[in-house]
Amino acid sequence: MTKLSVNINKIATLRNSRGGNVPDLLKSAIDIQDFGAEGITIHPRPDERHIRYQDARDLKAVVHTEFNIEGNPIKKFIDLVLEVKPTQVTLVPDAVDAITSNAGWDTVKNRDFLKEVISEFKRNGIRTSIFVDPVIGMIEGAALTGTDRIELYTEEFAKEYANGNPGGITPYADAARKATEFGLGINAGHDLSLDNIKFFKENIPELLEVSIGHALIAESLYLGLENVINMYLNKLS
Repeated sequence: MTKLSVNINKIATLRNSRGGNVPDLLKSAIDIQDFGAEGITIHPRPDERHIRYQDARDLKAVVHTEFNIEGNPIKKFIDLVLEVKPTQVTLVPDAVDAITSNAGWDTVKNRDFLKEVISEFKRNGIRTSIFVDPVIGMIEGAALTGTDRIELYTEEFAKEYANGNPGGITPYADAARKATEFGLGINAGHDLSLDNIKFFKENIPELLEVSIGHALIAESLYLGLENVINMYLNKLS
């Protein structure tokens, strides 16, 4: 079964919009795990507009499933990850002012940099994953960095699927097969939702983990958080 890791950035955004501690991020993480999710994902950014760096430290004490920290490996981020030592770090090439992640790594151009960063995380017992587009050359480049996994950037698939084009899955299936040939684990995330997750999972049988935040939290406003988490788990089973 593919694991569901819930990205709680949007919960932090709501909290920060009013100050104080409502909703309580730590309690939300505990509840999400109690509802059945197999992981918690956060993506702190330098301006801390949603997840704060201190949140990562505080969450370490309450996340008893997989703890995944995503982000651009600037020094401040690297230092945080080495301090917290999550289960997994996912490297994302975000610009400082990015609203959300919008591209995977050029693993060929950035191979030496990624290799250096990944080796440091792995020396500290932290599983590594690289955010990549479904391009065979980028998968091949990722394999040369020493990463444990890739995370397929799924925005384009989601757009194509919503437009009635299930063929948009093809490059993802091809990329997944190539990653498997190289012994890389496969994660996925970005714009996956209750509408498309089952189809994606059925066509990427090697899929180990999905990280879902925006859609899951939005769906939960209508359907309830516990209910939505179990709907995802059912579709991933």
